[in-house]
Amino acid sequence: MSDENGTPSPATGPRPEPLRFFGTTWVDRTNGYTARRIGVAVGSLAAAVVSCLVLRFAYQGLQIAEVGSFVTLLMVVMFAICSALAFRHTWDGFTKRPDPDRQASLRGLLAIGFVGSLLAYFFRSLVEAPGEKLHREEYETARKQYEKRSTRRSGNPSKKRRRS
Repeated sequence: MSDENGTPSPATGPRPEPLRFFGTTWVDRTNGYTARRIGVAVGSLAAAVVSCLVLRFAYQGLQIAEVGSFVTLLMVVMFAICSALAFRHTWDGFTKRPDPDRQASLRGLLAIGFVGSLLAYFFRSLVEAPGEKLHREEYETARKQYEKRSTRRSGNPSKKRRRS
């Protein structure tokens, strides 16, 4: 291993892609992997709770401003729908690579539904590092392809014709 995150040296083939907060410790689940998962779970849940408190203050602000029940209902429904869509989009992003164009078009929706994204991060970190499954599948596929290429026999090099 070449560094403290457990990254293999470059001569051994493909390198794992680092995950946010985990680096490459997800490969062999060492160097504080469990503690990091616990920290990520607690942090994302705490951020979701604080975010809900901020939304509560916004709701109370609408109550104090007496904007009407329609606007208040519209705001609550908007945050609920955007949070549900953001949760689903974030959850799906842990198992397959998101389309960059779709990601760009949903940026506003994901910003409004930030609570859903935080909750998806929390629930996923209870099982594994968020995105670990996707990265592990890609890394294993790359390792298998590398091993397949490196074990191929190219024949006797002395019998090959040289190009002129």
